Amino acid sequence: MQLDDRDIRILAHLQKDCRISNADLAESVGMSASALWRRVRSLEEAGVIERYGAVVNPAQMGLAFHAIVHVQLTRHEQGRLDDFIHAVEGRSEVQECYATTGQSDYYLRVLCRDLDAYNRFLEDFLFRLPAVDSAQTNVVLRTIKRNGPVGA
Repeated sequence: MQLDDRDIRILAHLQKDCRISNADLAESVGMSASALWRRVRSLEEAGVIERYGAVVNPAQMGLAFHAIVHVQLTRHEQGRLDDFIHAVEGRSEVQECYATTGQSDYYLRVLCRDLDAYNRFLEDFLFRLPAVDSAQTNVVLRTIKRNGPVGA
């Protein structure tokens, strides 16, 4: 889908506040409400808009420990990779997982209640996965920017 300037403006508004009313959004981008609704629907159907949701403060949810975990695998056999990915997808502590180039094979962004909970995550889960060779943890001391809008 080729995005035009109007699409970019719609997406910018929705990323700031996905609860904005259709009428208010239409007015802010200079469209009729029905034309805007059709445009947003086409953005959803094309997969440009993947989902809508609330941004939650982890600390307010009792998740005070935040880490970036660099994971190195033992071997890159497809079965072990699939098992690793499936296991990581099923863990609520893992907020994001990226396959990367460089020294580490995967980077995980992990949230836990505290250091003890993180240690249990490592010992009872991550280090028990057959594909995992090692993991290095970088503790997040302070969040500078998160959930930034995607722009064109």
